[in-house]
Amino acid sequence: MEYIYSALVLHAAGKAVDEDAIANVLKSAGVEPDAAKIKSLTASLEGVNIDEAIASAAIAPVAAAAPAAAAAPADVPKSAEEEKKEEVSEDEAAAGLAALFG
Repeated sequence: MEYIYSALVLHAAGKAVDEDAIANVLKSAGVEPDAAKIKSLTASLEGVNIDEAIASAAIAPVAAAAPAAAAAPADVPKSAEEEKKEEVSEDEAAAGLAALFG
């Protein structure tokens, strides 16, 4: 994770996200840089708009909240109105899936 964090710090500072810069950030943080990991990271970031990637990642916590809601205790009785609100038509579900894939 520290490799990704170093790339994000460099990007936020407006600096070039390259191998030397990542290695310098890691050394400054007291981490011994691994050249193979740095090469892999910089190769995977080629052509990636980091701002867009961050914006799309901001949606992930919303999606992660759904499993937490499913893990709620099942012994709490629900009223008939609450059960009706939870039902989703197939068209609504399909529209939601379409939004995920653009």
